[in-house]
Amino acid sequence: MILFPAIDLKDGQCVRLKLGDMDQATIYNPDPAAQAKSFEDQGFEWLHVVDLDGAFAGESRNGFAIDAILKTTKNPVQLGGGIRTLDHIEAWLSRGLTRVILGTVAVRNPALVIEACEKFPGQIAVGIDAKGGKVAVEGWAEASELGVIELAKKFEGAGVTAIIYTDIDRDGILTGINWESTLQLAEAVSIPVIASGGLASLDDIHRMLKPDAARLEGAISGRALYDGRIDPTEALAVIRAAKEARP
Repeated sequence: MILFPAIDLKDGQCVRLKLGDMDQATIYNPDPAAQAKSFEDQGFEWLHVVDLDGAFAGESRNGFAIDAILKTTKNPVQLGGGIRTLDHIEAWLSRGLTRVILGTVAVRNPALVIEACEKFPGQIAVGIDAKGGKVAVEGWAEASELGVIELAKKFEGAGVTAIIYTDIDRDGILTGINWESTLQLAEAVSIPVIASGGLASLDDIHRMLKPDAARLEGAISGRALYDGRIDPTEALAVIRAAKEARP
């Protein structure tokens, strides 16, 4: 199980939103590269980055900050937000990304996701962001009629390396992960699922390590880390102990 610290980028700065609302952005660090290095120094093994401006614009808006992150951290980085074409994907992977997250394009053009998996095996994840059980697109600004599991099943067998599932109704407000819908998704597909949205405390970490959550690859933590509600050393120790205890 992997705990992914999150860096969300808006206007070149590290921010957190509430409920996906760009007008409710709290700046946590004006230097995203320094934040990435801090997470690495704390012992995290991955980094989750979202270009919030790019998600709305449909193309990268924080390229300078992302390049600085890639030059600063040795950890593998996954990036989402505004990546909509094969050329975008290839460009980012060539710049050092480990994994690209496709969100809006997975709804608008699922065939492109399948093609991307063939062209870039092991490097394509799908981001499914849901509000009220329905998939949202365009930086969460638009709702679709697609159900979460309905969309996820389109990519079974395609080579998608992970599904990053975000409950928008819980994102950034520290109410705990929506375990019911997250585990339903994990049971419905063979693709590993990463939980996102609402992770609030060590209780969520412990919950994620229970046997019924074994299909989860991990979870993303944002505000809880920035606000000090989760101590990185303690959280990573809990995860490490659970791994060592497995037969």
